[in-house]
Amino acid sequence: MSLKYIFKKYKSDKYFHNYHNVYEHFLHKLKKKKLKILEIGVSDVSSIKAWSEYFKSSLIIGIDIKKIDIKKRKLKKRNIHVLEGSQSDPKFINSLINKYKKFDIIIDDGSHFPKDVIKSFKLLFHSLDKNGLYFIEDTQTSYNHYFGGNPFDLKFANTHVNFFKQLTDTLNYNEIANPFYKKSGYDGLIKGISFYNNIVVVKKGLNTQKSNIVLNNSYENKRYEIKIRRKKNGGELRYFIKYMIIFKLFTFTLFLINHLKKILLFRY
Repeated sequence: MSLKYIFKKYKSDKYFHNYHNVYEHFLHKLKKKKLKILEIGVSDVSSIKAWSEYFKSSLIIGIDIKKIDIKKRKLKKRNIHVLEGSQSDPKFINSLINKYKKFDIIIDDGSHFPKDVIKSFKLLFHSLDKNGLYFIEDTQTSYNHYFGGNPFDLKFANTHVNFFKQLTDTLNYNEIANPFYKKSGYDGLIKGISFYNNIVVVKKGLNTQKSNIVLNNSYENKRYEIKIRRKKNGGELRYFIKYMIIFKLFTFTLFLINHLKKILLFRY
């Protein structure tokens, strides 16, 4: 059965939001595998029942800040575990990781408050399997100040949508021509980030693609290396002066200008 049918059967809002189209795209090849799936926010229990039926061979772990009556909600199934705790509580999340170790799929359908979504991702990302998927639902709250979002300063708002927008830079961390660039904990560990209406999908995986124009975040180093390799009959000093002194001074000047700009505009 399709996820569309199952979501509709259990009256999950995932059906009404058309999330089934996104989920089917990423999950249809995985439905018969034995996975560990974590869903954050299961209070109405409709989605955890749907996941239990779709992933019959998998373990579905649901967490919610509210206590769920397992018997009353008819959740007493062999492949469903439900725990009470907050998605932004490090102690609870760490106990969850200690118990289940790794997750193949993580779905954030919790509070939808930007600070909670960002914190949960930071706490859980390294417990996601090396080829795992992380889904973030209802990202529209990033644009609504009643949910802690910011509809007035979209580009620089401290929201979860902007957090994941900025995370796309980690896909190209080897291309950043800034010798002062400090690698993040996500560099080299994300293969793709997909944005859809009100839902974001992060695909974990090794990303070690080397740049053809930058070496160790330096364009100057790469150009100097190429020129020296091609020019075998001298000219090293000329290239050293051009790329390792003049070009590097130019880059350093731009770095200082942008650093000062960030200070003046309070963009730290």
